Amino acid sequence: MSGIVVHSPAESDGGPVTLRLGPGERVLFGCGSTAKPVGLRFADEAVSRLAGEIHATDDHWQLSNLSTTHGYLVENPEGAGEYLRVPPRRVGAPIPFEFSRVVLPSRRDTPVSFLVFAPDHVYLDPHTSGGSWDSRTLTAYSLDETATYFLVLVALCEPWLRDRSPVAVPTTPEVVERLRGHSGRTGLTARAVSSHIDYLADEKLRIGAPAAPGADRAQRRNGKREAVVALALKFGIVREEHLALLPPRSGTAAADGGV
Repeated sequence: MSGIVVHSPAESDGGPVTLRLGPGERVLFGCGSTAKPVGLRFADEAVSRLAGEIHATDDHWQLSNLSTTHGYLVENPEGAGEYLRVPPRRVGAPIPFEFSRVVLPSRRDTPVSFLVFAPDHVYLDPHTSGGSWDSRTLTAYSLDETATYFLVLVALCEPWLRDRSPVAVPTTPEVVERLRGHSGRTGLTARAVSSHIDYLADEKLRIGAPAAPGADRAQRRNGKREAVVALALKFGIVREEHLALLPPRSGTAAADGGV
């Protein structure tokens, strides 16, 4: 992946916003105004008109805190509580997480926050050892098997891996239900699952599946899920041993499906 994806679950108009920034591109966020427009706007009295700036680079992203009074938190939702604090007036703080939640102070019951999907963290092929950096092989698809997006991918591929010859890829609500019992993903929503599928298709697996002429939003979403599953199974990105990442199945489904 080159560049980053910024996703705000709800802006001031009540709708989600997704922005894509290529290397070198920047976007301001804050309350904004006619004189000071921003690319990512939040209607909260505790958020400055120019609260901060996101800067995408080749292999990471940077956060500038333009507030003179408030510090911001950058959390790693995939980790074990890791976070870093960006103090007021800090410019260009490098963010090490591949998936981040930026949290701004608010006078509401819940803080203002948005998500950032960062550039790929590049990994060496696990079967490659020794030699110079230039001679080593990089993985074609750089996926973190501890990340939520990979868990979503395993859930999508599960019916095929259990040899049940399914006729359809699991829907987003079905994925949410399948992962409901996972101890580390209790708050996963349908919107979050959809965002992870978009991230997999557009950035991690770089599918870019074309939509059929006249296809509606649901059909495009189905086509994207099917393309993600097909590629993951074809290249062995998800394998049977990855099923252990999923929570145990209950009832008759476990009895019928084997593992």
